[in-house]
Amino acid sequence: MTPRPAWLDCLHAQPPALFEAALQIAAEHDPELQPAQVLRDFANLRQLVAAGLPHLPVAEQAQPLLRRLGELDFHEDDDLPTRPQAALLHRVLQRRRGQPLSLALIALELARQLDIPLQAVNFPGHLLLRVPGADHLLDPCNGRRLYTRDCRELLLRVAGPAAELHAGHLLTCDAHALLLRLSRNLCHLHGAAGEPLAALKDAERILLLAPPNVADHLLRAAIYRELDCPQAERFDLERALLLCDDEPERLRLGQRLRELGRTPALH
Repeated sequence: MTPRPAWLDCLHAQPPALFEAALQIAAEHDPELQPAQVLRDFANLRQLVAAGLPHLPVAEQAQPLLRRLGELDFHEDDDLPTRPQAALLHRVLQRRRGQPLSLALIALELARQLDIPLQAVNFPGHLLLRVPGADHLLDPCNGRRLYTRDCRELLLRVAGPAAELHAGHLLTCDAHALLLRLSRNLCHLHGAAGEPLAALKDAERILLLAPPNVADHLLRAAIYRELDCPQAERFDLERALLLCDDEPERLRLGQRLRELGRTPALH
């Protein structure tokens, strides 16, 4: 029986231990990582941040918190191509460089420990933050305030000129959604870095977090194909075929299965 992953226990805690869950995910890729030690060391960062915050009501402390992180040299990782270290939380803490999501996870944990109200917003391509009730969003990379026009401009940069801003882009998201987004980021980055075994760990986590769908099974099938595991690839192709409602796609999946030597019997 496969042991229950530690990050899942963190996710199911009440309330969810989001920051620790992200560290446990990083530990799946780095056996030397000790999440408990990172959590202890994080107290030093909290003290540094708290010491630099102005004397304001907690509802007004979110933007100063993000600016304080910038003063402490936490910034968006601008290395190209982006490497997995930009999403692995312990490496982000070490390097003080990371993707917007990773920087947001650090800010959210600091805000939680300092009783500063702050929420994640599942904006496409660039996770954002919000103070409940505020008329603006916050960029986790620099603390900049983003109003509707700014969000529209950001969406055009990350999603292309045809993208249109709508209310769904500005919804807050919970710990479950953040871990799913983190896992998708890591899977893409590990795949692009030529690390299929690491990408496979992320793809399997995605399937635990996301509702069953064609795209996620095809993603894992592609990784198995790269690893030359035809039986595992066939399993995911069959699951994708069962979930698929698009007839042309079903035909393509059937052809791929035949190329693997067997067509499944569907009832």
